[in-house]
Amino acid sequence: MKIEQVNETPENRLENIADESGLAVIIVDEKAAIAKANNNSVCEILYSSEEFAPQCERFCGRAFEMATAAGKPVPYECHAGLDCLAVPLKTEKPLVAIVGRTFTKAENYRQATERAVAGDWRQFPPTRFFENVLISGSSKALEKTAKSLENSAVEILEREKENGEIAAKNDEQLTKRIAEFHRQTAQGAAEIATAAKKSSEDAEEIAAWRSLFGALFDLTYREACFSIIKFLSQCYSLSSTAWLERRENRFESILATGTLEGQQFKINLPANDKLLFDALEKELALDLRERSKNGEKTHPQTISLFPVSIGGEIQSALVVADDLKKAELKRRIARFCKTVAAQLEILRLREEVKRRNWLAEAIEKFNVGLQNPDTEDFWANLMRVSAELMHAERSSLLVFDEKSHSLTVKAAIGATAERIAGKSEKIGERVAQIVFQNGKPVVVGDVGKIGLPAAPPDWKYKSNSFISYPFSIGSRRVGVLNVTDKADGAAYGEADLELLNAIAPQVAVLIDRADLKSKAGKLEQLSVTDGLTGLLNRRYLEERLAEEIKRSNRYGYPMSFMMIDVDHFKSYNDNFGHPDGDKVLIMVANCFRETLRSADIAARYGGEEFSILLPQTTSSEAETIAERVREHIAATEFPNRAITVSIGIASCCLELNSTRELIVAADNALYVAKRKGRNRVQVFENLQTESENLTPKNAGTQSKI
Repeated sequence: MKIEQVNETPENRLENIADESGLAVIIVDEKAAIAKANNNSVCEILYSSEEFAPQCERFCGRAFEMATAAGKPVPYECHAGLDCLAVPLKTEKPLVAIVGRTFTKAENYRQATERAVAGDWRQFPPTRFFENVLISGSSKALEKTAKSLENSAVEILEREKENGEIAAKNDEQLTKRIAEFHRQTAQGAAEIATAAKKSSEDAEEIAAWRSLFGALFDLTYREACFSIIKFLSQCYSLSSTAWLERRENRFESILATGTLEGQQFKINLPANDKLLFDALEKELALDLRERSKNGEKTHPQTISLFPVSIGGEIQSALVVADDLKKAELKRRIARFCKTVAAQLEILRLREEVKRRNWLAEAIEKFNVGLQNPDTEDFWANLMRVSAELMHAERSSLLVFDEKSHSLTVKAAIGATAERIAGKSEKIGERVAQIVFQNGKPVVVGDVGKIGLPAAPPDWKYKSNSFISYPFSIGSRRVGVLNVTDKADGAAYGEADLELLNAIAPQVAVLIDRADLKSKAGKLEQLSVTDGLTGLLNRRYLEERLAEEIKRSNRYGYPMSFMMIDVDHFKSYNDNFGHPDGDKVLIMVANCFRETLRSADIAARYGGEEFSILLPQTTSSEAETIAERVREHIAATEFPNRAITVSIGIASCCLELNSTRELIVAADNALYVAKRKGRNRVQVFENLQTESENLTPKNAGTQSKI
């Protein structure tokens, strides 16, 4: 019997290297690409478009030139945020391999997803655009693959066609090559047959994976997770599986099948993720055993956990409760989890973009509803806008009275609202007072399942679901918002809580401001209020700024800060006297009140200098607001002569994430605005730091000109 060997050929060696590394490998000469393997679908789409092809040419189009000139691998990040390595190959004809075309930074990947969902790439079909997105945890994989290519370059390219293109692998070519191999021994034949069968099984498995991955793009993230555990159950004959999501330092089950269905279990993570990353890298599972309860001698359940990583972070995991005795089966499941991570991250980020847009619209609606925070019916208006935002038919706002040390109902909507308004005795005893003391919100889907004492019948609640949310400024708690009886009858959940997290800074400031005005003692107001302008003072501003920076760092919300200086104010005082100068400062403060939004916080920083804190505001939005302020002041008729202001803006980011850094950055931008001629707005991030030599690390507060 004649046995024929099926070996790895030079042509499929390139594909194998690309598949094993999970990276794209493109071979180019000085004119064009002559071979591709595992190319990123983002690159395929962008390079074939008239609009973005020129940008691709600036990077991958120059890869041959860059690598041959350097004589060594050249790393670069392209306009799409993909990391690449241009590697010169030691071949008879000068050739260069482009390795990577992969996202190694989570931020680049998120930006790309946002551009594809709601930005300048939304013109491309999502299914094709995300068909084969490549993501790597670091650049080490690029370097490792580059070495493999350098060692195999001659063999890979020895069968290059006369026209410079490497022959593609297909069934007809494979059949012709089989005859070229030597006969093998019986033992070798068995090994070859097994390898061929395994290769065929691997090909079928990968085809099934790709079919699933393509179908995931039409689903929500949660639907995709369910499809994955269903697919794995069918493909590998698994009966009990669960999908876990990371919640800070533990995994929590969100979907489950078989014996795990209906179980609410949590898995605490180790101090660091080394074990998880080791399992991910080696394509292994972590075998975990359930703890016995109270020393009971039972047979604790053993499960296998397969981590899922994106951008160097373990975000989710698959759990299998079946007895996985075969190491090969574990390896296949681990490899699947490693591969599917990119598709899941696309879905997660797609929903993240929608969520951000929804939050932005909700916050804008909230701000529009409270454009005049100083009206007499402030409390009722705040209650109405908050209830509408939360779709609550019933709601109450409780504010803490420091003198009586109790919560008082400032406003209420819904049944029995009139009966409880203005009262403090026994108000909030069941929930609100506890929430206020703990400083943590409570979201309840069904009050009957948490052992809470039943409400009196005459309270007439329609729903068993509610949210009780505390508001605070720094360490000082100011009040609690309660919402229940959702209009559509649904239960409140995490999305509703996230919305409250988004508006909490504005609500806390508004409550504090209104409560401050209502206090009887003037001294209490003077402690945080500027006596001349009536604006908040520097002390209060810096406290709020520190709190907003913490919130921005924790939740990723945008936040901006302005420093404003009245131009030529010293000469105005010298020429017209200090009383008239004081009138100017008062009028400037009034211009702020007329121009700013309800959530913005204006303060007198000192002398003729003011500052404005802009929560939930990007740098570009802050610039628009600053221009509106500047134009309003320039158009106002002041005594004696016209008055203008210069404005510097800085926004919270990785480089500017402390109170001092943000103030210094805004102050430096203000200094540049005055140096450029005054009556202008300057954004710190737009400064050319090389020429201006101004950065938050080496710049000090500049003296005003």
